[in-house]
Amino acid sequence: MSKYVKLKKGFNVKLAGAAKLEIVDSLSPSIFALKPTDFQGIERPKLLVGEGDVVKAGAPLMFDKTHPDVMFTAPVSGEVLEIRRGEKRKLLEIKILADKQIEYFEFHRYSSSDLNSLSRDEIIKHLLISGIWPRFKQRPYGVIAKPKDKPKAIFISAFDSHPLSPEFDFLLKGQSQYFQAGLDMLQKLTRGKVHLNLDSNAEVSTLFGSVTGVQVNKFSGPHPYGNVGVQIHHLDPINKNEVAWTVCPYGVKQIGKLFLEGIYDASKIIAVAGPPVKKPRYYRTYDGACIDKFIENNLSHQNVRFVSGNALTGEKIASDGFIGFYDHLITVLTEGDHSEFMGWLKPTSKLSFHRAWGLVSFLKQNEKFELDTNTGGEERAFVQTGVFEQVTPMDILPTHLIKAIMAEDYDEMEALGIYEVVEEDLALCEFIDVSKHPIQSILREGIDLMLKS
Repeated sequence: MSKYVKLKKGFNVKLAGAAKLEIVDSLSPSIFALKPTDFQGIERPKLLVGEGDVVKAGAPLMFDKTHPDVMFTAPVSGEVLEIRRGEKRKLLEIKILADKQIEYFEFHRYSSSDLNSLSRDEIIKHLLISGIWPRFKQRPYGVIAKPKDKPKAIFISAFDSHPLSPEFDFLLKGQSQYFQAGLDMLQKLTRGKVHLNLDSNAEVSTLFGSVTGVQVNKFSGPHPYGNVGVQIHHLDPINKNEVAWTVCPYGVKQIGKLFLEGIYDASKIIAVAGPPVKKPRYYRTYDGACIDKFIENNLSHQNVRFVSGNALTGEKIASDGFIGFYDHLITVLTEGDHSEFMGWLKPTSKLSFHRAWGLVSFLKQNEKFELDTNTGGEERAFVQTGVFEQVTPMDILPTHLIKAIMAEDYDEMEALGIYEVVEEDLALCEFIDVSKHPIQSILREGIDLMLKS
């Protein structure tokens, strides 16, 4: 039975510079990278290739010694150009100089009629060797799912409510056959239901409106109603000793294409957006693409920050950096490397959750803003304002949870809901925090403590 959930808590960060619904096919970078830092829970990545090796798309590049059966594979075919390491030889990037024509490593392909006869073990084995398995994240903790677990349910959020995020039905247009095949495979991986969660405010697309074999739920409200963690909380909360899996719609499509076509297809459409972007639009490329071609001659000024992902949870990257494994968006923001005379005392029309600028801010709350990265202050003593709870549409107490993490109180962390949240679920708390604490980093530190306990 489908469910409709209406949420009231949250806050929409309305940024200017959304991408227009047009796709550029002719512009493609030549260098791509697999970044081990994209994957939570990897502790000991082991390389399977060296510089100068030639690989096909879908060929294994590395695995994690802790989970050696999970392969991480090449997004494109070509030559391994560089293996970049950081401090203490930490593996940062595996760069590949792509072929002009992508060659695919061939896996076994199945006909539509064969899919029904596949066992759970056969499906998992196929997903592990292909490199698609890292698309599965487990709750609690938001790390790569363990193949030996049998989740109580699998959750797919078919929309993203973060600022400037693209729409999945546009990104996956024409992929209905593969998406349904992926859903069919997911049904065999769980002992419970597969939940496909839609935005009730959006028109149901052909892609999501024709699916079968899953429970379709609808959500409405302000951000973070598109977060899969928030959706899980209102559909089937995570309790101690329980495991649920999540996967994005793009990953579902990849699964379907793997089984029907026998290839690991890392092609994707990404959006390049943000106030300083002259022509915010979409580009057809592959996982791990270098962003330099997308931003060349496309900025109104050069004092900017590039973010792989959205403005709230994304990772800062260089102008020749690479888009993350889980990202479909490059956000460009003006650097806030300046101080303002009179600070918050000066009358202005800035975006403000606290309505610190009174009537002016309230009247313009539906407008789109050209925000920069200025935090408006530095970290200070923890100020209790009670606002964290106003932007967290879950039955947890985020202020007390963060304090329990800082105190390394394991029992309190568990009691206060650390099993239910990952960084994105509390990103708004960081955005509105008057104390300027790195809430997301603190939460991940708490999750790491729980994983090691």
